[in-house]
Amino acid sequence: MPQRRAKPSPHRTQPAKAPARRWVSWVVGGVGVVALVLLIVFISSDLSGPSQDDVTPPDGVETFAIASADHTAESVIYEQDPPVGGPHDSTPLACGVYDTPVRNENAVHSLEHGAVWITYQPDLVTGDVADIERFARQSEVMVSPYPGLDSAVVVSAWGTQLRLEGVDDAAIDQFIRAFKNRTAPENSAVC
Repeated sequence: MPQRRAKPSPHRTQPAKAPARRWVSWVVGGVGVVALVLLIVFISSDLSGPSQDDVTPPDGVETFAIASADHTAESVIYEQDPPVGGPHDSTPLACGVYDTPVRNENAVHSLEHGAVWITYQPDLVTGDVADIERFARQSEVMVSPYPGLDSAVVVSAWGTQLRLEGVDDAAIDQFIRAFKNRTAPENSAVC
């Protein structure tokens, strides 16, 4: 005859190990996820180098109060030449290099998005133009000739401008690091 197993007594209590293990697993897993996120944030901030807050603007930067950032379909007469802000077209200028002058109203919209606009006299030496154009390899930088400039190169961001008598790579780089995505009403928008 087969042996019968004894049924567990309904009054006998079993240890509650499974729920406790699940709780500990959730806590350990949660702490691990938080630690991983903090590690990623720490590493990515360390690899990005100094923040823009650590950059001092170059000597000679002028600042201007901008009263309006309204969109308009009309041509605008700006107080600064090249402009550093104000009413502008509803379509921003794509960042990059332009061989011909661009429309101010579209460039100003890109400035509103945090871009830097490097303009130069159209008769600037070809080698100097190539030096300036390499800055457009960065995001949020536009480069174009600008007829009638009273300086060889003018670097502009929303409400700020630097006039240079020649190509000064260090000053241009310092201006970009100090003002790109810093002074505009819609920083980091698409350029």
